[in-house]
Formats: sequence, C-alpha cells, structure tokens
Amino acid sequence: QWPSSQEQNFVSLPRPSSTITMMFKFCSIAMALFAGAASANPFEAKTTPSNANAKAAYTAKLMKKAVPTKNSQIRKLNDNDEIDLTGYSLKFEKCQFVKSYSQDLAEAGSDTVLATQRFVLFRLCPSGSCSSCNYNYGEYMVDMEDYLGYTVEYRQEEQEEMCNACEEQCYYEADDAAGDDAAAEEEEEDAGDDANGGGRRLVTADCDTCQSDCQKIANMEANYYLDATAFVQCAELKEADDDSDALYAGPICASQGAKIKIGVFTDEDCMFLDSSKDVEDYLTDDDGNGMKLSHALLKTTYSSTDCISCLEDVDGDDDAAKADAGNKEVCSELYESAAKCESKHGFSGLSSNDYYQSDNQISNEELVCDFISSLKSGTYSQDGEIVIGGSKVYTSGGTSTSGGQKFALTFFIIGTVGLAVYAAMLHTQLTKGGKPDLSAQGGAMA
Repeated sequence: QWPSSQEQNFVSLPRPSSTITMMFKFCSIAMALFAGAASANPFEAKTTPSNANAKAAYTAKLMKKAVPTKNSQIRKLNDNDEIDLTGYSLKFEKCQFVKSYSQDLAEAGSDTVLATQRFVLFRLCPSGSCSSCNYNYGEYMVDMEDYLGYTVEYRQEEQEEMCNACEEQCYYEADDAAGDDAAAEEEEEDAGDDANGGGRRLVTADCDTCQSDCQKIANMEANYYLDATAFVQCAELKEADDDSDALYAGPICASQGAKIKIGVFTDEDCMFLDSSKDVEDYLTDDDGNGMKLSHALLKTTYSSTDCISCLEDVDGDDDAAKADAGNKEVCSELYESAAKCESKHGFSGLSSNDYYQSDNQISNEELVCDFISSLKSGTYSQDGEIVIGGSKVYTSGGTSTSGGQKFALTFFIIGTVGLAVYAAMLHTQLTKGGKPDLSAQGGAMA
C-alpha cells in the first residue's frame, strides 16, 4: 500500500500508472513462457534432408544388404578388396585452392604461415548418366598433383592411340594407289592376327578431323607452341639473376574452379601465386624465340562432358574379354588416393560392410562430405582465401524452424519490446515532474 501525502517526509516517487502495471504483468508472463519453451531446447537445429538425399540414403541402406553377383557393381575384383568401378565413369567437378596454417612455414620464419593446398573434386557417375550424374554416384577429393598426374597420362595415351589409328586408317583410305587388293590383303592380315590372339585395341578415327589434329600435335614446337601439361608439376620457369628471383610455373584454378590453367609462382613448391605475371612472357625456345602454351590436352582433364569410362579397354572385340574386364588404372588409382563421400549419394563403395576399410570410411565420411560441401559452396575464393560475408552460405543440409523455436522467439521479442517501453515510461515520469512541491505535501518551509 502506497503512503498518503501526509505520511511522506521526503520527496516521493510518482505512482506507476495502470498501463505500466499491465505492461509489467504481460512481460512477466512472456518471460515465463519463454523460459518454459527454452527448457525444452527449442533452438536445437533440425536438418530437413532434400528428397534426393533421402532417396540416396534409403538406397545406400538397401545396398549394404545386397549380395554381390557376377555383374554387380559392388563386387570384388580378383578376390581382393578393389572396388568394381567398371560400371562408372570419372567426371571432373571442380578445382579449388585452400590456404591453411603451416607449421613448417611458421618454424622457418616465413613471411606468411598460410600454405596453399590444391584440391580437385571429381565424381564417379553411372556410365549411362554421366552427363547428369545426380544420383547413385560417389564424390571425391584428391590432391591436384595426383589428379593431373593420372589423368594427363591417360589422355596422352588416348591421344597417341588416336593418331596411330588415324595414320593406319585415314592415310590408307587416302592412298588410291594402294587399290582394292591391298585393302583385302590388309583385312586378311588383321583377321589372322586376331585368330592368333594378337589383336589390338579397336580405335575408330574420325578422318575428317584427326589428320589435321595430329599434324598440329606433331608440329607443335615448330609452330612455337609448348604443351601446357609440361607444367602440371611445379617446374622452374626463369632462373634467378642479379635483378630478380627465380620464377616457377604450375597449375592453378581458373573460372571459379571450372578450369585448370598454368600460372606463375615465386617458390619452388608453387604455393605462392604471382597473379600479375603471365607464364607466356617467360617461354622461349633454344633460339630465344617466344612461345605460347597449347591447352588442348590439358582441357581434356577437366572436361565436364567428356567422361573417362572406368571399364578397362580390351584387345579385339571379344565379348567374354569385355565381361571379365576390370578397372582402368586411372580410376583405380584416383579412387584409392581420394577422400570419399559416397553413401549419402547412393554409392556403396567402401561404405559397404563387405570391405575391411569400411569402418574407417564410415567414421570419417561425414567429415569428408562436409568439407567437400564447403569447397563447393563458395567458402573459399579462387585463390584459397576464406570468403567472409559472401552471397553464398555454406550449409551441409537444409534447416527448418520448429514450432517451439518460433514460439520462444516471438515471446522473447515481445517481452524485450515491452520491457523497453516500460523503462521509457518510467524514466519519463521520474524526470518530467521537475522539482517537488514540499508545501503541497505537508512539508515545512524553513
């Protein structure tokens, strides 16, 4: 009960109005409801998987219980633990630099402690759907040097076989002097070789284009071009002299990771890129003539449309040999070297319990999948720097707000606004009255 004016000997505080009292009661109720909702931990994130991920997870669960058959894509090859990849094709996805702390650079007293790591993301897609590749695939991350080492070697062999076939098939077709008899004799010799088990891989050359293409490859240096694949491993570009330090050339990510080109670096490990320099400014032949880079072969390693079939090539046209064919070396080597994200996409692979490495794969797969997602979502710039406040936000899965979260947030906001209004009104009433009238409250004047 508030004292009457006659009982007050000192300046009294003004009474709060009924509006303030009601506001205070409302805020109290709101805060109580908020506390009750918070006790149920409504802010715990809930992941809402997409339909594709849910379908992939369901298929992966079924695949773990599947029994390998002769034609199964998860069977073991040659009674060992090599995964059967013959029904899949290798598809380039993205190139990404990542700058991270290096203890070696710190101990060496380098100007920076951030070393550049270079990764390539690729997929193993069902051979019949390599162009889309949105289901039943595996996603992988491997060091760029390893990726380029295996894929460049494969593409070089493919190029050599194409030119050999072009020489045998197309130049012969252009030689009218050979006549039909020579053609019949050639066919008989090939048939005899096949019958004796000496058949060769059948490569069909496109005579409309292969002749000019192979001539360009053979005359590349004569036309002052150097194959860009010569620098897929870091190599010295310019020796040090009295005026400048040595420079090095190596692969870099371009077009936001969609392409791989050759850049100029200031160190022998190709970690520190000098983007102000162009590699072609330092290329010369033995006579000092300037040269340019040919990217024709390098482009085939990051093509998103020309996938590499993992089915091993066989000699001749023997159906039985094709049925028993194993994995291509390029697929097996990259698969073994790569960090794997498989089960969430419906790919069994090492996530299957049939393999001795499955425990290690399963225990690390979620971490690998999250890191691959961060590389794809724009967490890092093309040069490897961490992007802060960019337009792209990294999420490993979709999220939704629960009813408890919405309830708690609403009352928290209302309660905060109510307390602010109450404080403002109280402050106004305390300061608006000015000096108190002591005579009106029964005080004596001195």
